[in-house]
Amino acid sequence: MNSHEPQPAYREIAWPVRALIYTILAIGALGMIMPFLWMASTACKPPTELNQLPVRWIPENPVCVQNLHELYDLSPNFNRYFVNSALVTVGRTLGQLLMCSLAAYGFARFPFPGRNIVFALCLGLLMIPFQAILIPEYILIRNLGWYNTFYALIIPGTFSAFALFLLRQAFMQIPIEIEEAAIIDGANPLRVLWHVTLPLSKPALAAFAVITVQAAWNDFLYPLVVTNAPSTRVITIGLSLLQGERRTPWNLLMMGSFLATVPMLAMFVLLQRYFIEGVSMSGVKR
Repeated sequence: MNSHEPQPAYREIAWPVRALIYTILAIGALGMIMPFLWMASTACKPPTELNQLPVRWIPENPVCVQNLHELYDLSPNFNRYFVNSALVTVGRTLGQLLMCSLAAYGFARFPFPGRNIVFALCLGLLMIPFQAILIPEYILIRNLGWYNTFYALIIPGTFSAFALFLLRQAFMQIPIEIEEAAIIDGANPLRVLWHVTLPLSKPALAAFAVITVQAAWNDFLYPLVVTNAPSTRVITIGLSLLQGERRTPWNLLMMGSFLATVPMLAMFVLLQRYFIEGVSMSGVKR
């Protein structure tokens, strides 16, 4: 059966009900995309049209390029913030891929006393609000001498309890016989993980990478606490600096926000298939 054909249970739903479902979904989708459309519209408006009533979605006199130049005049380090965000995002993602893959493989394949208890304790980290550990983490960073460094921005973010759970579930769904065949051929555990397990877990790894990249790119509170120098500020901090005490250039702020959103949109468009497959494969509901 073609996966795109309606399933039998769905066909049994009367068409008025289906029409109502489609209408509700369309309204929900429109409600979610409206902030993005408003951001793109405001990014191309001159100051005279920002507070215009009735609301004009399409600018009468679009000044996208002019707003872009004014943004860089107002925030000369904007490119630097972009590069810093990219470095932090890549560092955290690669670090979590390495650390969490090794840890998840250990929990999935190697029995040891107290394995389930240790794994439950790791998952317990998901129950602790980030705000509860922010101050102790700041004190630790300061005592290590990492304040205002990329070590502080990257290294604490190289472990994730959610990633541990996601990858362990993916590894456990791979038939053990495949790995045993590789072991009989002389492969050690690291080679089995690298050449057998990880290639068979690409959807889960891609889903995990998408989630990690999004979280690292959009992170605001933690970089705000552990950095205060322009050389280590990330894009979210840079955008917040565009807000003035008495006046905020909303068109420039929206232009900066639009530019900061483009990498996430491109990544999700390219990897959305793997993201959906990975979440479905691991039985995770977020």
